[in-house]
Amino acid sequence: MTRRVFLGTAAAAIVARGENDPEAEIIARIKPPVFPDRDFEITRFGARGDGAMNCAESIRKAIEACANAGGGRVIVPPGVFLTGAIHLKSRVNLHLAENATLRFSRDPNDYLPAVFSRWEGTECMNYSPFLYAFEQSDIAITGAGTLDGQADCEHWWNWKGKAGCGWSKGEPDQSKDRAALEKMGETTTPAKDRVFGAGHLLRPQFIQPYRCQNVLIDGVTILNSPMWELHPVLSRNVIVRGAKINSHGPNNDGCDPESCSDVLIENCVFDTGDDCIAIKSGRNGDGRRLAAPSENIVIRNCVMKDGHGGVSIGSEISGGARNIVVADCTMSSPHLERALRIKTNSYRGGVIENVWFRNVSIGQVADEAVQIDFSYEEGAGGPFSPVVRNIYIAHVTCGRSASAFSLRGYASAPIRDVHVTDCAFDHAARPDSIEHVEGLEFKNVTINGRPARAI
Repeated sequence: MTRRVFLGTAAAAIVARGENDPEAEIIARIKPPVFPDRDFEITRFGARGDGAMNCAESIRKAIEACANAGGGRVIVPPGVFLTGAIHLKSRVNLHLAENATLRFSRDPNDYLPAVFSRWEGTECMNYSPFLYAFEQSDIAITGAGTLDGQADCEHWWNWKGKAGCGWSKGEPDQSKDRAALEKMGETTTPAKDRVFGAGHLLRPQFIQPYRCQNVLIDGVTILNSPMWELHPVLSRNVIVRGAKINSHGPNNDGCDPESCSDVLIENCVFDTGDDCIAIKSGRNGDGRRLAAPSENIVIRNCVMKDGHGGVSIGSEISGGARNIVVADCTMSSPHLERALRIKTNSYRGGVIENVWFRNVSIGQVADEAVQIDFSYEEGAGGPFSPVVRNIYIAHVTCGRSASAFSLRGYASAPIRDVHVTDCAFDHAARPDSIEHVEGLEFKNVTINGRPARAI
């Protein structure tokens, strides 16, 4: 299929002219799911909001009854409800009332049996994500309540094997399982036979709709996840709106749409231990096997505080990414490393194209304001040269950074066509680092008050 078909005629013409962005065309296709006017309060099914009773079975019964009735809302009323894994079904809106908290068990056994999942870009059987849906349609998690994962350096985060967070040298960690899964992803081992979960140390994600369509996550507060918080995979028509994420553990990405299409992330607040938003599409051989890009994604009116990147693309990006719009966002923290970050290498490969980053206010970042890096992790030496092209940066201001730009391609595979227009980067501590970039264009751009010139 040609790129014009993927983009649509109007958006393809926009790319050809190098102007504006396809935000309106993408937004026009994205519609929230609609649910019947029926409510199923979990206390009717035996749940108690005392923070002590495990309410997983009561919640399961409420979801089952709602689905069997043709759909509606499953209500979590005010109170603290302890639970294990929750599996959503089609036409069910899990609604958390104000002052309602779902507090997730710290016992890994409460996330068994293992389910079909994707872990750092490779498919496998693993612990169930805390909130999981597989091949469902019209699902939602809404309301002003709180989802508390209860992860900390003594629970889940220590599996990372990070010194200073509940782990000491010689203790078990995820490294052997991670390496084993990566190896399986490079072979013909069927995903259903890549069995982890019990006896293994691959942490579950918080929320993972897998192969779903018409997904809404709206208004909830999310705390202390084992790893990635919002992780829609191979899903279509996804809205994340008004979510407030505060989770500072290892690999605590805020929202990672992976191999998804038609995604809107808006009016959210991210305060995270890793990338605030990271767009992904599978790792290495497994990503190429599925060959499913992330495409047609709009991120707007969000606030990014702590994190590795405000908006990142990669590193598990072997299926490619295209038509990404980041608009009208605010990013600032001494603990936010970068604002826009594209990270890949010659083992990931993939095509990243048509990215718009506009009307973004960056107060301060610790490293570069904008980074495109082909040397991430394994770096050069692999057989799958990445492609990055058609990057449009406009009306961006940055108050403080280590540098404005770090753009590092390969001599054999340069970054192509980066257009920077009407931007100002102040108090950049060091010069830009630009290697192997073709078609770099600056128009009305200043760095430390001086006109910037493409090198």
